[in-house]
Amino acid sequence: MDQKEVLHFPKRALFVVNPVAGRKTIQKYLSDCIRALMDAGYLVTTMVTSARGEAAQYARVYGKFYDLVVCAGGDGTLNETVTGLVHGGRPVPVGYIPCGTTNDFCASRGLPRDIPGAIEHVASGTRRIYDIGCFEDQYFTNVALFGAFSWMAYTTDQERKNRLGYGAYVLDGMRDLSRLKPIHMKLTADGETLEDDYLLGAVSNAKSLGGFLDLSGQGVELADGLLELVLVKAPHSLTDLDQLVRCVVANDFSAPWLTLRHAREITVCNPPELQWSLDGEQSGFYETAHIRVLPRFLELQGGEPRGKTGKES
Repeated sequence: MDQKEVLHFPKRALFVVNPVAGRKTIQKYLSDCIRALMDAGYLVTTMVTSARGEAAQYARVYGKFYDLVVCAGGDGTLNETVTGLVHGGRPVPVGYIPCGTTNDFCASRGLPRDIPGAIEHVASGTRRIYDIGCFEDQYFTNVALFGAFSWMAYTTDQERKNRLGYGAYVLDGMRDLSRLKPIHMKLTADGETLEDDYLLGAVSNAKSLGGFLDLSGQGVELADGLLELVLVKAPHSLTDLDQLVRCVVANDFSAPWLTLRHAREITVCNPPELQWSLDGEQSGFYETAHIRVLPRFLELQGGEPRGKTGKES
């Protein structure tokens, strides 16, 4: 390649980096990421975050001026980046270099969870379209969650997460079993009313939830204009708990302990002070939460599962 070819960059990429995500491993791969994007024809502008919310701010203010916005961080960083682009008013293709502790977004889509593999996928230029969710005035790319274990994503100590990975969440949950209390909820999913005592609930666009529920055999599609509502009924006895665990392990959605609905719009009447987690980040308190799908909003570069190529249309 001669000098003239080296200096020719027909496209522009904004590279947003969360340097402290996960085990801070992105710091070892920064030059590899930039070089791969340059080799793919992008003039790269790099912005490094120093506080929560900055990825969203960068994407909102500057994303519209680029052909591609790549973020390196955890699922929360991806959430911020996509949220910023929504508020920026111009959909822009997104590349994701997962550097978080669990990287559920990639796990549920069969995408690389290692940084070198993700870099290769983003640089390849192949793209895939996904739905995202709108939760009141906030957004999520993977899951909105309430109840048992949902709080741990933002209360588990970061150093503990770095050392123990997903096990840190499990340890914190076992240490605080007192939080596993029934939550009486009333919800509507595309007009159908559901009301009961629940242990956990999720609204997602994913084929797995937190590594404990597999939705891949339940008719879940990630660009069908539908979100999935999953409710886990609360046990009231040791016998109930035994049956519930068996259903979860077997992914048995025919049992009364697990409820699954596919819906475009979901309304939740929240009990006092019930808090949700959006892609692992604390959401705030709402008396009533209106959740809806934004069909085919996210164009993910490098979003093809391993072994596949081409763009879903």
